[in-house]
Amino acid sequence: MPASPIRKLVPYSEAAKKRGIKVYHLNIGQPDIETPKLVLDAVRNSHFKVLEYSHSAGNESYRKKLVSYYKTVGIDVTQNEIIITTGGSEAILFGFMACLDAGDEVIIPEPFYANYNGFAVEAGVNVVPVTSNIESGFALPDIASFEKKITAKTKAIVICNPNNPTGYLYTEAEMLALKELILKHNLYLFSDEAYREFCYEGKQISAMHLKGVEENVVLMDTISKRYSACGGRIGAFVTKNKSLLDAVMKFAQARLSPPSFAQIAGEAAIDLPSDYFDTTKAEYKSRRDLIVKRLNAMDGVFCPNPGGAFYAMAKLPIDDADIFCQWLLEEFNYNDQTVMLAPATGFYGTERLGKQEVRLAYVLNLDDINQAMDCLEKALQVYPRRK
Repeated sequence: MPASPIRKLVPYSEAAKKRGIKVYHLNIGQPDIETPKLVLDAVRNSHFKVLEYSHSAGNESYRKKLVSYYKTVGIDVTQNEIIITTGGSEAILFGFMACLDAGDEVIIPEPFYANYNGFAVEAGVNVVPVTSNIESGFALPDIASFEKKITAKTKAIVICNPNNPTGYLYTEAEMLALKELILKHNLYLFSDEAYREFCYEGKQISAMHLKGVEENVVLMDTISKRYSACGGRIGAFVTKNKSLLDAVMKFAQARLSPPSFAQIAGEAAIDLPSDYFDTTKAEYKSRRDLIVKRLNAMDGVFCPNPGGAFYAMAKLPIDDADIFCQWLLEEFNYNDQTVMLAPATGFYGTERLGKQEVRLAYVLNLDDINQAMDCLEKALQVYPRRK
């Protein structure tokens, strides 16, 4: 099981804090936006005498509410085409286990969400990366690159749209190219859409919007980022493929049921005002604009402008991102402050890629982002280069 590039440096940040150093956490996508009061009140005001198991597919009332939510984003499904999962993580794991046998392969554009590797290990399947690059802003690699990787063991392609860790928002042309590819080779398309609401330029094209591939498409979803409810651990596995739903239900039954309180929270969230995301998205866009501007103003740094999510990938004038990120926590401070970043090596499946790149989650307020960028700029000026 690979170590998490997002969490593996936590002991160093904890040690820094014990030394009196303030650490700005840009390493993890934990929003500082308050969870909506309506959502929390729904849990606080729940009245029942027994905290029972829910249906293995999730509460029917919640699944029906999700149908109405999906309709607002142009996705037409029924409650029987939705299985509620313990976070988006379980939805991804269920997809791997139901669609791939041990030793089968799933192709993923890299850099990719690091935990895809962990889920693949759990399911006994192999991740085959197709490399995107920072110079193109991490656009989808050309289809020929995918074709070269497809073997008899290839069963699926995974995308995250908008993307974690790059923030890239796939275009309609790219989504249509993927549609033709999965049709040609009869593959599944797993689409992780945890950041659907956070698109700053352009529009999110869901895999569920693609026509003629309904049996091949699986949507993996979660309330974690959408409603700043990461600790709720509620996601959804959505597909129109009946046979696949039947297979996934067996895994859902084996783990009994998804969390009850968080289903109540998720159901309540669908009643939020239609303009709820306007303010949140505007806040993230201002943070994105600031962090990208600050990064690109630093000597030797390049950061493409991400179209969605709340992550940015930056190339720094360093030799080894893992060593640099640890050094920031162990040895560096600027006015008793430092910044915690996620080294990009953990987001690549190809060895030695990402050595000069880091991921930054712009989940802090503007003042804190400015302070964090002050720290990073100073750190790059004094960092002892290692050869």
